[in-house]
Amino acid sequence: MRLNLLLLAAAVLTGCATAPRTQIQRTPNSFPADALIIQRGVLTVFTPLGRRQFTLNGYLASSSTKGQRLIVTENFGSVLADVLVKPDGKAHVMRSSRAFKPQWIENYIAADLQCLFGNSQQTDCPGRMITANHFLIERLWYKLELHIVDTKAGLQPSEMFDPTKGEKP
Repeated sequence: MRLNLLLLAAAVLTGCATAPRTQIQRTPNSFPADALIIQRGVLTVFTPLGRRQFTLNGYLASSSTKGQRLIVTENFGSVLADVLVKPDGKAHVMRSSRAFKPQWIENYIAADLQCLFGNSQQTDCPGRMITANHFLIERLWYKLELHIVDTKAGLQPSEMFDPTKGEKP
């Protein structure tokens, strides 16, 4: 009994220390401003019933003047999310799915895209850069491990960045 009280008192007096979340520190110009970047990722979602993992493919068209367009597919090619992020940072959902609702795409996929490939300095980019082509984003209820498979530098077609050319969510 005395030992339990002593341990409880020690815990109260010392407090709980949590390690600060690491933030992704990306070097400027890590990727070409105009490029097609092919990615593969594993999304782990933490739910009250346990964790679920999904493998994803991503195709990012990046333009120094028109923004960025990310298309996320599952292994058999079905589009799960399609988002256009304009140069001002505003996200426009081109296409959503049952797996990724429009609000989730705007709030999380676009934010993670800006953390890894955006021109602006995001302040909430929890995770780390494991290597130049391997990233880990760690948010409260999900984790995304992302590998850059290929980067093809060059101008991307203007139609990729036209918000009227997408399928409405």
